[in-house]
Amino acid sequence: MIKRFLETTTLLLLFFNATAQLPSTGVSAGSGVLDGVYVQEHIPTKRAIQYTHLREADVMWSKRVWRYIDLREKQNHTLYYPLEPISDRMSLMDVIRHGIFDEGSITVYGIGFGQDIDDQFRYPYKKENINGVMETDADLKSRIITECFGCKTQIAKIDPLTFLPEEDQYGNPIMIDTISEYLSREVIGFKIKEDWFFDKQRSVMDVRIIGIAPVFQSECEGQQFTSELFWLYFPECRYVFQNFFVYNPHNDAQRMSFDDLFWKRDFNSYIHKESNIFDRLVNPTHRGVDALLESEKIKGEMFRMEHDLWNL
Repeated sequence: MIKRFLETTTLLLLFFNATAQLPSTGVSAGSGVLDGVYVQEHIPTKRAIQYTHLREADVMWSKRVWRYIDLREKQNHTLYYPLEPISDRMSLMDVIRHGIFDEGSITVYGIGFGQDIDDQFRYPYKKENINGVMETDADLKSRIITECFGCKTQIAKIDPLTFLPEEDQYGNPIMIDTISEYLSREVIGFKIKEDWFFDKQRSVMDVRIIGIAPVFQSECEGQQFTSELFWLYFPECRYVFQNFFVYNPHNDAQRMSFDDLFWKRDFNSYIHKESNIFDRLVNPTHRGVDALLESEKIKGEMFRMEHDLWNL
C-alpha cells in the first residue's frame, strides 16, 4: 500500500509539473497553485486536426480573397480581449507573441520595402550568419522587435545618480535612440489571406487560411499610422493557436481554442481584395459603403458559383 501510494504521489507531482508549463491549464507555473477546481488539460494538450488531403486534380474551381477582421466589432472581441494575459486566457496577439518569442515555433515574415511590399512570405526572419558569426536567439529576437514590433524613438538620457535628464554644454537634454515596442492592445484588426475552392472528390466548397497579419494602430515619431507590419504562415500558427482558450460567454467549461474559432469561422469580416488581373484592392476603386457593397458582391458571386455547380 505504501509503495502504491508513493507511486501515485510521484505520478501526480510529475503531472502537475508538466501541466504547469503548459499555457492556460489553470496551474500557476510559479507557485504550482491550481486556480480552479480541476486542471484544464483538454485544450492545452490538444493536437491540431489535419487538413483533408487535397489533389490538384480534385480542385474544379478556386479563388483567393483577402479579408479584414475588425476587432472593434462585438463578435470579434474574443480575439482582442483580455488586454493583459490572465491565468487561463490571453488575446490572439499575446498568443502570437508567445509563439514567436517564448516557444520560437512561429516564423515571422517581413512585408518587404518600397515597391516589394507583399504578403508572399518572401522575407522570413531567421538566424543569419554575419561575418562568420551565427546570430543567437537573443539577437534574432531583438531584430524582430526592432523591425516588426516597435519603432525607433528618442528619449532623454537619465543620470543614474540624480535621476534627472542629462544636458550638454548648451543646456539641451541629451537624447538617445531607443525602441518603443508596440502593445497587444494597439492591434485593431487582422488581415487574413485565404483560398476558397471546390473539391469534386468530396463535393464540397472548402476554404483554407494561408496567412494572417496583425494590423497595428500606433504612434511612431509623433505620427499616427495604421499598417500590418509582418505576416505569419497560418498552417504553422495552428500548432500554437490550438492550445489557447477562447472565451465562451455561455459556459466556462465548454471553451474552444483559437484554431477551432478559425476552423468554425466564428468571426466577422469583410473582403477587401480578391485575385484580379491588376492585383488591386477594393478600397482604391470603392470607398465607404460602396466598398462594403463590393465586398458583399464578391461573397455573393462565390455563393452563386457553388450552387450553380450542381446545375452544370
